[in-house]
Amino acid sequence: MVRAGRSRAGQAVAVLSLFVASLAAAATNDGASAERGYQFLTTKPYFQRDFDVPTFDSLWQVWEEPARTAAAEADAPTRRRLALERYGLMEAPGRTTGVPLQYVETSDGGWTVNCFSCHGGKVAGQVIPGLPNSHVALATLQEDLHAYLKSQGREREIGDNGMPGVPLGGSNGTTNSVIFGIALGSRRDLALNYVPNAPTPIMLHHDHDAPPWWNTKRKKMLYADGFAPKSHRALMPFLMIPQTTADKFALWEDDFKDILAYIESIPAPKYPFSIDHELAAQGAKAFQRVCAECHGTYGADGVYPERNVAIDVVGTDPLRWKALTPGNRLGHQVSWFGGKGKHQVVARPAGYVAPPLDGIWASAPYLHNGSIPTLWHLFHSTQRPIVWTRTEDGYDQTRVGIEITELGEVPASAVVPAQRRRYFDTRLPGKSAAGHEFPEQLSEEEKTAVIEYLKTL
Repeated sequence: MVRAGRSRAGQAVAVLSLFVASLAAAATNDGASAERGYQFLTTKPYFQRDFDVPTFDSLWQVWEEPARTAAAEADAPTRRRLALERYGLMEAPGRTTGVPLQYVETSDGGWTVNCFSCHGGKVAGQVIPGLPNSHVALATLQEDLHAYLKSQGREREIGDNGMPGVPLGGSNGTTNSVIFGIALGSRRDLALNYVPNAPTPIMLHHDHDAPPWWNTKRKKMLYADGFAPKSHRALMPFLMIPQTTADKFALWEDDFKDILAYIESIPAPKYPFSIDHELAAQGAKAFQRVCAECHGTYGADGVYPERNVAIDVVGTDPLRWKALTPGNRLGHQVSWFGGKGKHQVVARPAGYVAPPLDGIWASAPYLHNGSIPTLWHLFHSTQRPIVWTRTEDGYDQTRVGIEITELGEVPASAVVPAQRRRYFDTRLPGKSAAGHEFPEQLSEEEKTAVIEYLKTL
């Protein structure tokens, strides 16, 4: 068992608090539309409540040991903190109502999920809206909720979410989000009417790591394979649960124009720790030689090529690429979400799009499936961990990424799914950490310099 380099979490909290305040100010002051978009995400429920607050605060009763005993012996505030950490939820910056960033309060006092469930996370203990939520544990939350309601004789409260047999995620920090869209879309006709008895489509389940929202403004196409033109409607397929009537999509369309404006107003967070700028300048030259062709250039005159790299060239896990068929992609094109044919999709993308690298220090773990915990591991393809688990708030300044423990196997003590999902096992389908070996063209000194340069983006 190997412990990655420890961070100075106290220093992280002190330093990061300064730039998080600037992030919030920049994100909410970039025009009235962006401000409205943030308010919609954090205050307007687009779904019925997932659960009421007393239910959430009682879920600990079905936790496995020793977590259940720890919660039973804790006071109420500590028990709430344990619940938030278990499910990858966190307090929203500036919010005083007790509702986590990833939820919105409903009129009947419940909580319903919002987009920050996947796109609002924390790094070194500081919450950043727009940061991928590498803690999220939707599958564990769903399992615990169902188990608790069943224990209370309240099974009737478990409603149809429109996703028959779709797992929510195989490890904490990832979701099966692309398949959510396939499953939900299979139950809608072209007029967006709900079709309850529609056949279940063939689905290749896989885990995906959310992209950072602050890079959206640099893109023309969305998703890891870059198949869909960017638009506010492309943000809305997740509304297709059975309870959403067809007329609601047009009613809410202007909301999502503002939400897209908010997303595109978010600045990339600046690296809050020390940077060796002389070393970074050396790294910039090596980056230009080896990395810029795909990932672009940075600064005032930076250019992002949005290059799609063929799957046999990039060599990363292909399951996400295979999960959408040409038919799925063309189905998006002819749907309301794709502008009813006005916007051309890429039906057969060659592979995955090399993303922009702004704020990359904050958005670990890396690759589209979140399989690589630090930039150092990304640059050392033969030394990537087989199994790893993260700490709650630790940041590894040496390797630049999340603080982890590396293992050869998932511990035998992890006997229930909620425990196993805390370990990222790169041997499972869709979770490979192989590929993206381009940094191996660099010498060891150049790798160190390029990683230093990446802190400046």
